[in-house]
Amino acid sequence: MEAFTHVWKWVVLRGIVAILVGALTLFYPGITLAALVLLFGAYAFVDGILTIVWAVRQRHGESHWVSPVVSGVLGMGVGLVTLLMPAISALALLLLIAAWAIVTGVATIIGALRLRRVVTGEWRLVLMGLLAVALGVILIARPLTGALAMVLWIGAYADVSGVLLVALGFRLRAWGRVHPAGVTPRPI
Repeated sequence: MEAFTHVWKWVVLRGIVAILVGALTLFYPGITLAALVLLFGAYAFVDGILTIVWAVRQRHGESHWVSPVVSGVLGMGVGLVTLLMPAISALALLLLIAAWAIVTGVATIIGALRLRRVVTGEWRLVLMGLLAVALGVILIARPLTGALAMVLWIGAYADVSGVLLVALGFRLRAWGRVHPAGVTPRPI
């Protein structure tokens, strides 16, 4: 848990990036699909990098750091494919985003369940994971609702998950201040 408290800034930064992406998509819903492709690609790539950095920084003494690295690599891969092949169809992009959201959501839920033994407030991560899975399922179930609806759903998800990440980051910071280095977390 001590390792998590040292990387709270990365969690907050991920949240801020998500909020900015969400705000852009919600305030400018008429954005073209090409711009959405590039925006999503950049977001997934940056989020993947931040997730990997966060996981690598907290790997010492933590046996479950590989899951976030896999999630980060997946995010970077999705981002790169999206950025390098912007002419892919809207349906293919939608399915790519849906798959990414579901995998990321499941990984987030798993991480939250592991964290619940050492910190309270892990429900934020569970909620974020459930929202990601719900977004993926909705996008798969309603693929022809149009690009504008997809932009709004993605924007709403990015904003909510960003707020949850910022809250979690500050919660980790507070935990680190209350539990100085070398103090064992509460027993399981």
